[in-house]
Amino acid sequence: MSIDWAEWLNLAIRWFHLTAGIAWIGSSFYFVWLDNHLVPPKSGEASGEVWSVHGGGFYHKQKYQVAPSQMPEDLHWFKWEAYTTWVTGFLLLALVYWVGAASFLIDPAKAALTPMQASGIGAAALVAGWLVYDGLCRSPLGRDDRMLGAAWYAVLVAAAWGLCQIFSARGAYLHVGAIIGTAMVGNVFFVIIPNQRKVVAALVAGEVPDPALGKAAKSRSLHNNYMTLPVLFVMISHHYAMTFGAARPWLVLALLGLTGVAVRHVFNLRHRGQPMGRAMAVVAVLALVSVTYVSAEKATLPARAASAAAGSADWASVQPIFAKHCTTCHAEKPTSDLVTAPPLGVMLDNHAHARMFAARVKKVAVDAEIMPLGNTTGMTKAERETLGRWIEAGAP
Repeated sequence: MSIDWAEWLNLAIRWFHLTAGIAWIGSSFYFVWLDNHLVPPKSGEASGEVWSVHGGGFYHKQKYQVAPSQMPEDLHWFKWEAYTTWVTGFLLLALVYWVGAASFLIDPAKAALTPMQASGIGAAALVAGWLVYDGLCRSPLGRDDRMLGAAWYAVLVAAAWGLCQIFSARGAYLHVGAIIGTAMVGNVFFVIIPNQRKVVAALVAGEVPDPALGKAAKSRSLHNNYMTLPVLFVMISHHYAMTFGAARPWLVLALLGLTGVAVRHVFNLRHRGQPMGRAMAVVAVLALVSVTYVSAEKATLPARAASAAAGSADWASVQPIFAKHCTTCHAEKPTSDLVTAPPLGVMLDNHAHARMFAARVKKVAVDAEIMPLGNTTGMTKAERETLGRWIEAGAP
């Protein structure tokens, strides 16, 4: 039995990425929660403290706004969670979307790119995203987190729109997520950790640390906190074709990403014990608009397909379409070099199988038009409409 080493490598990197991401996000969320629950200490030089109970024990945590008067003997750093999350995410992006650019990233109907060109554009987008974000933070806008957030959001929406014009929508989504993730790890690598090292060096030297160092690090950490949920949405979005398969996928990403930011803001308000009514209303409206938009856009697609061509479709008319565009992968024994088993267990090599998976075919091949991957077989609009009519008629 042959071993699909590429698939096992994909699994290993993805598992590592998920594990590291949980560790990074968990520590990030915890420290934001901690900051939001600090109260003035009853004694000592700390700026805040909090008592908590977990796992059968009590914990007493204190925060020093700038630094303690003396360097502690044992100091724990939080950085490798961020670094390993980004490295494994980058490797996964390269393995799936750059090495597999012809299948997952390039859309010939949008731009005739070679895999090398598409990968180069993707890599340039990550670098440009960090440079723009860091430049905004260091500009006068960086003095107001709300103004900075609005400007960065506008940049990301523009990036989503632009990438959707040249890449497959699914590939564009993942690259926008990678841009955000790169900005987040850039905050840790270029600002937060270096500033903390300077504070530690000042303490060791017996000097008073610069308060601006801690303030800048805290600001970047807060930015990361608000960017986390949009990145998580991108990570799961490729499982849901109704998002990146919408008529305007960049707008779906913008709406749901903004919903994630609003949800994070609600949690932050709750942790600080502040009223959440207005923020909750904003979340509800954003979520409703997002779902309504996607549903409305998707609902029009079958109607357009049905009206585009008259007549019914039967198995005899769709079987050649399946044979030409689908069954090299989606068969009990695939003939494609890309797979060794039918992806997701979907087989379309006979009437019974095709009828069983008709709803899924409609979702990805008719409505979202994301299959075949990269449309390397050249499935036409007319063929998709024929499939749609066959499925709408009950897949006879």
